[in-house]
Amino acid sequence: MPNALAREKSPYLLQHAENPVSWLPWGEAAFARARAEQKPIFLSIGYSTCHWCHVMAHESFEDAAIAALLNEHFVAIKVDREERPDVDRVYMTYVQAMTGHGGWPLSAWLTPDLKPFYGGTYFPPDDRHGRPGFPTILRAIAHGWREEREKLVGEGERAVRLLSDHARTSGEAAPEGREESLVEAAGQAYERGFQHYYESHDPTHGGFGGAPKFPRASNLAFLFRVAALQGIDSEVGREAVRLATFTLQAMARGGIHDHVGGGYHRYSVDERWLVPHFEKMLYDQAQIAMNCVEARQATGDERYAWMARDIFDYVARELTGPEGGFYTAEDADSAEAGPGGARHAEGAFYVWTAAELRAALGDDFALAAAHFGVTEDGNVPAAQDPQGELRGRNVLAQRHPLAETARREGCSLEAANERLLALLARLRQWRAGRPRPSRDDKIVTAGNGLMISALARAHRVLGDETLLPAAVRAAEFVSRELYDAKRGLLYRCWREGRGAAEAFAEDYACLIQALLDLYEASFEIRWLQWAVQLQATMDRLFWDEEHGGYFDAAAGDASIVLRLKEDYDGAEPAPSSVAAMNLLRLGAVFDGTGSAGAPSPGYGERGRRTIEAFRARWRRAPQALPQLVCALELALEPPRHVVIAGDPRRADFQALAAVVAKRLGATRVVLAADGGEGQQWLAERAPWLAGMRPIAGQATAYVCEEFACRAPVTGAEELERLLHGSPAGS
Repeated sequence: MPNALAREKSPYLLQHAENPVSWLPWGEAAFARARAEQKPIFLSIGYSTCHWCHVMAHESFEDAAIAALLNEHFVAIKVDREERPDVDRVYMTYVQAMTGHGGWPLSAWLTPDLKPFYGGTYFPPDDRHGRPGFPTILRAIAHGWREEREKLVGEGERAVRLLSDHARTSGEAAPEGREESLVEAAGQAYERGFQHYYESHDPTHGGFGGAPKFPRASNLAFLFRVAALQGIDSEVGREAVRLATFTLQAMARGGIHDHVGGGYHRYSVDERWLVPHFEKMLYDQAQIAMNCVEARQATGDERYAWMARDIFDYVARELTGPEGGFYTAEDADSAEAGPGGARHAEGAFYVWTAAELRAALGDDFALAAAHFGVTEDGNVPAAQDPQGELRGRNVLAQRHPLAETARREGCSLEAANERLLALLARLRQWRAGRPRPSRDDKIVTAGNGLMISALARAHRVLGDETLLPAAVRAAEFVSRELYDAKRGLLYRCWREGRGAAEAFAEDYACLIQALLDLYEASFEIRWLQWAVQLQATMDRLFWDEEHGGYFDAAAGDASIVLRLKEDYDGAEPAPSSVAAMNLLRLGAVFDGTGSAGAPSPGYGERGRRTIEAFRARWRRAPQALPQLVCALELALEPPRHVVIAGDPRRADFQALAAVVAKRLGATRVVLAADGGEGQQWLAERAPWLAGMRPIAGQATAYVCEEFACRAPVTGAEELERLLHGSPAGS
């Protein structure tokens, strides 16, 4: 008989609706039961495409005896971390503080008033190697609650007190930081951050550090910003670009890249990027694509444009809903035939036996085997396959450069590339006959914001006209389905209708960034107008007036025992990191330039306060907040603008806009003086834009710093010289 999760919309919660565990969703009904029955809460947090979440569900939550233990002694609550990142953040912080590590599934035991007193991640179903299994832990906690409840309640009180102290002090600059100028601190942060990545870079396999390796996009964004600030042709700039592009190339060659279907898996369990955990997350696709676009700007190398398009093609094919919104993820696991019948296994959709490849490719098998490292016994080392699910299978990963493959085949590079593309297309068709991994078809505002940004930036840099419509459709979906215009509020997610949870700081920050990027790609004023409205709402709901920066969640939710501010740019950037850049971009246009007597919006000051709020953190370890450190450029440099006067739909306007986006360089705000509604709205808030007009009927670029503009230019080569000191195409 289904439990209470059967009424939910979250794919993750629905996966557990048939468990014998009497799960309840996070909410007052569950809390009231815990208070009424005086039972501790067992809280399990995960997400629908998480492999180890599936493992623990199968081993423990589907087991009748373990379910009986949970039902007798605890009130069991399930949370989808993608629906409620605020809940996840509180208890993940606790588990990380208690154990030194975190991850999903997250397991925490709480008092009826939601204070944690014990926690961990995955627990096996039996005692192993001196480590207690899940039933042993359940019995011990139940005994402790019955016999020594005061101690556990006291531990919960102590945990919340310590977390509160940490939250209060982690966002405050150290005393010596206040004595040091922001310019000095920023210089040291860039130097120390670059040194960290230089020293931790893996010169053989790319990436930073050893296994496991995550495609943490903010690392590469930081390196590209170092290159832009130092100059791409400087010694440091060249090295920063090399570290970032070598990593991107290694990822593209590795098994973390789905060579057959496109896109990137979540992370690699080994240092070679060979064996991934196979889930595919929307936020990874978006951020890796942005890295590829910056690599294309930094190098001019068309390979990075191909890498970005590979991601966009995958997202369009597999993660895009019929109305334009982007789905959240695809699962790591899928069904496969086994000796005992069908079973779910990690990577089953993606991996190949040599026999399968031979049957699919015929005469092209030898080419595929040599190029992608296929062996008869499988290419996955046993150490990277602890559950034996990949035994005898091959993860496709490029083993040789295309030039070497061409030489071995005795053909040209072009011919070898065409053969490889053709055989990959055949494998994609073959693979389509397998059971697909399940798809988490929630549409989350933050993830959609990241993908809209990626598409908009790629449109500007690559000039691909297919990308902008996809970004616009997604933004219009969010506006229509996830925005309450009357209240000015965003909502977190949509699946078969709008979810109940209002949006969190990360949703506002990522969508505002997307709207700023979408404006600079399309020059439609509606996107900039909406960004300004959302920034006001974000400031009202999440801003920490005392210390600066943004809380993850709004005030007033009694179920959140502690409001926290994220201070780590992990798989997704922290809300304050994204917000700092957004504020400084808005400030470059609107601060101090309004109509006579109108107050300045103060975006820039709020952006600088956000950076200062985390100074103790980024000053000590800039690699913890690389995305935030990137914002220091705009905080310390004078405002830089390029205003293009003319009709954004005309080719002469677009040619000038393409020059601005072509190369990696100083961050510039790009505006359109379109002679119509957009320029009128901008000029009411930034009067210096009012008089900018095309010259002699041609689109005209005004390059400005600190609101002082150079002589306007009408040609792409002239604009290139102004921005980069060399003509276009050189």
